[in-house]
Amino acid sequence: MNKFIIFFILFILTVDNYAQQIVFKSNGKINYSLSIDEVALLDSIQHKTFLFFQNEHHPEKGIVKDRAASWAPASIASTGFGIPAFAIGAERNWITREQAAQITLNLLNFFASSVQSADTNASGYKGFYYHFLRMDTGTRAWKCELSSIDTGLLMMGIIFARNYYDLDNEAENQIRSLAGLILGRIDWNFLEMPDKGKFAHTISMGWSPTDGMLDHGWAGYNEALFLYVLAAGSGMENIERSYSAWLKSYQWNTPYEGLSHVAFPPLFGHQFSQAFIDYRGIADEFMKEKGIDYFENSRRATLVQRRYAIDNPKGFIGYDSLCWGVTACDGPTEKYNFGDKKFLGYAGRGTSGPDYNYFDDGTIAPYGPISSLPFAPEIVLQTIKSLNEKYGTLLWGKYGYYDSFNPTANWVDNDFIGIDQGPLLIMVENFRTGLVWNYVMKDPIIQKGLNKLGYTYLK
Repeated sequence: MNKFIIFFILFILTVDNYAQQIVFKSNGKINYSLSIDEVALLDSIQHKTFLFFQNEHHPEKGIVKDRAASWAPASIASTGFGIPAFAIGAERNWITREQAAQITLNLLNFFASSVQSADTNASGYKGFYYHFLRMDTGTRAWKCELSSIDTGLLMMGIIFARNYYDLDNEAENQIRSLAGLILGRIDWNFLEMPDKGKFAHTISMGWSPTDGMLDHGWAGYNEALFLYVLAAGSGMENIERSYSAWLKSYQWNTPYEGLSHVAFPPLFGHQFSQAFIDYRGIADEFMKEKGIDYFENSRRATLVQRRYAIDNPKGFIGYDSLCWGVTACDGPTEKYNFGDKKFLGYAGRGTSGPDYNYFDDGTIAPYGPISSLPFAPEIVLQTIKSLNEKYGTLLWGKYGYYDSFNPTANWVDNDFIGIDQGPLLIMVENFRTGLVWNYVMKDPIIQKGLNKLGYTYLK
C-alpha cells in the first residue's frame, strides 16, 4: 500500500480518536470577590446545613433521611447529595477525612450488598434503587417507584466519591472498588420508554414491581439533564436517540427582554444537574444554536425569578428584589386559605415569568436563591443578607434555613428536606472552591457521556 495512503489513514484515525476524547474541565472559579463578612456568612450557612447530613444518616448503613422529621424514611437522592456533603465537612474540618470516608464506605457497602430483585420488598432492581428506603431495613418504603432520577443522583454522589477518595489506604481503596461495582451494574436499557407517545425513547421516570414501567419519561428541560450524561457514559445503547427526544421537548421562553432561556419554572431544575456537572463553556446541539451554555441558561432563569418577584403579578406579601425563590418545597396547605388566597402543601412550585408558572402561592424556599449562588452571586448574596435582616431567627433552625416560608399565609415551615439541603451546601461549595465540579468532571463516565451527546466548547 502507498506510504502516503497509510499515513493518511493513520492521520484520520488519530484525529477521530482525539475528537472522541475532548476533556471538559472546570476551573472551579467564579468571578466574584467575597468580603470577610460574606465568608463568615457562608461558613455559617454551610456548617449548619452540613449538620443535617451528619446527624440524619444511618450510623451503619450510611443512608440519609428524606427529611429531619422523626417519621421520615431514607431518600436515595438525599443520600446522593450527602456523599459530597461529608467530603465538604472534611474539607472544612468539621469532621475528619477518615470519618467522611467511613460513612461513605458504610453506605457503599450497604448499596452493594442490598437486595436487587423484582420483589416488592427489595432495595432495588436492575441496578436502580427505590426512591425511599426504610431506615431500619433499607428496603422499599411506601410502595414507591424504582426511581431513575433519584438513582441517578445517588450515582453522581458515588462518582464524586470514587474520584475524591484517592488515597492508597484500605477504606479509600474499598470506596473506589465498590463505586465501580455499583455504577457498573445499572441496566440503563431497562428504562428506555417504548417507541410510541410523547415520551417515546426518553428515559422512563421509573418502574413499579406491581405495575411495570411508569407512563412518563424524562422530557426536557428539567432536573434530569445530568441523567442523560450519566446514561450516555454508562453504556445505554440508544442514548443518542433518547437525548434527541429529550431536546425536542424544550421550551425556549422570553419572559423579559434579554432573559431568553430554556424554561423550567422551579429553580431546583436548574440546580440539581449543575451541583455535579460543570456546564460552563460547553454546549450540546440545542444550546449551541442559542449561543449560550446551561450555566448561562440557569443564570437567566435565576434573574427571571427575581424580576418576577419585583413585578409580583399575584400580589403576594414579601415578594421583592431581595425576597424571591419559587421552587419545589413544603407549603402552608389549605388550612391557611383565606379570601381568594389558596395555599398548597408540598408542591413543585416555580416561575419562568408571569405567563409560565407552576403552583405559585406566595411560598418562598431559601434554598432556591442560595443554590443559585454560582449563577448570580451579585443578587444572591444581597438576598441572603436581606432575608436574615428581615426575618432573623424565624427562618433559622438547627440545620440552617427552614425549608420554606409564606409571608402571605404568615407561615414558616418547621422541617428540613435532604434534597433541598444538599444542593444548597454543594452549590455554595462549588461557588467557593469548585470542589464537587472538579472531582466529578474528571470521571470517565462523565467525560464519555458529554462526548457521546455531542457537547463541545462554545466559541
